[in-house]
Amino acid sequence: MVKAVVGANWGDEGKGKFTDMLAADADVVIRFQGGANAGHTIVNDYGKFALHTMPSGVFHQGIMNVIGNGVAFDIEKFLTELDSILDRNVPMPSLMISDRVQVMMPYHILFDTLEEARLAGKSFGSTKSGIAPCYSDKYAKIGWQLNEFYQDDDVIKDKIDRIADIKDVLLVHLYNHEPLDRADIFEWIHTQRERIRPFIGDVSLYLDNAIKEGKTLLLEGQLGTMKDPDHGIYPMVTSSSPLAAFGAIGAGIPPYEIKQVVVVTKAYSSAVGAGEFVSEIFGEEADKLRNNGGDGGEYGATTGRPRRVGWYDCVASKYGCRLQGATDVALSVLDALGYLDEIPVCTAYELDGKEIKDFPLTKDLSRCKPVLRVMKGWKCDIRGIKRFEDLPEEARAYVELIESEIGYPITMISNGPGRDDIIYRH
Repeated sequence: MVKAVVGANWGDEGKGKFTDMLAADADVVIRFQGGANAGHTIVNDYGKFALHTMPSGVFHQGIMNVIGNGVAFDIEKFLTELDSILDRNVPMPSLMISDRVQVMMPYHILFDTLEEARLAGKSFGSTKSGIAPCYSDKYAKIGWQLNEFYQDDDVIKDKIDRIADIKDVLLVHLYNHEPLDRADIFEWIHTQRERIRPFIGDVSLYLDNAIKEGKTLLLEGQLGTMKDPDHGIYPMVTSSSPLAAFGAIGAGIPPYEIKQVVVVTKAYSSAVGAGEFVSEIFGEEADKLRNNGGDGGEYGATTGRPRRVGWYDCVASKYGCRLQGATDVALSVLDALGYLDEIPVCTAYELDGKEIKDFPLTKDLSRCKPVLRVMKGWKCDIRGIKRFEDLPEEARAYVELIESEIGYPITMISNGPGRDDIIYRH
């Protein structure tokens, strides 16, 4: 059986915890898209970790952790992350990296940084991790699949020259930067290919055999629906699809094998980066929510920068769950709202004087205003509660309102940072 854990919103929904929890019953955990530009925060018996490249199953023994072909793979960050968890007494995990994965090259990070600086105030809010340039090269057919690193030296040098001829025009004439050092790129490839060689495998074939053997596979998504390049708030999106459907492509498995789609949505809204965010709040109200939220506050797992925050957005979440094909909704960090006397919920948008409940096109979002329904807060700590019926009446009413508005069943609720702080419903 293949399951997917994906995000309904702008990313940062709390997917890492649910992936870590579901991984306990999985045989294989697969990262199928994205790169090291976002992190999954996990709290377990080993401590607190922010994973950026590794699948969240690395803390479980007996699980194969796979990086699929749909990922923008940063070799150096992967190896650094591996060393960092081993240094904290995590046993060596089983790891396999697709021989078809696209490699993050040093010049991808350079171009990302130069372009963000050139755009200045009109930038896309990139983490400067090289993600967009890497995927751009993939689709322009001048990227590097990992298997290409193991060709003859003259073939590698010829490809470096072809790529550098293109890149140097931009570097010199657009960015006023020195051209690429082709010898350095060749040496970098030589070094990295030996470091990463032990982990490479035919992922699609491995997963096909695992499915035939009746194993449980868990697809781990990065970011959320609103960051999808087709269905999100384009152009303020990421460069690969965070939809569960893309898991079939990014891992190399048949789409009909995906039987369960767990869509994670936070009990309030948060976002990193630029783009329209209808339910966003500001000032002291936002600071309180930001500092009470998450596990240690709403600050980016990769960048550390403050996340934008707002009230729960039923319009965006309903759309996000629909595009993901939710079979289950997981509501995270409900416990973070225990400080509030009243909790607004965005149940609709007002657009040009009309109330709408279906998510509009990006071009119309700036004219949308949130229609808020105010719920009574529960004003207590709910951590440690294991049954839904034992939650305060106000907390149950809050969950039930959201479930009714989005139209998908909330089957899991996170009420604390630990792996076991989960309430199961239905």
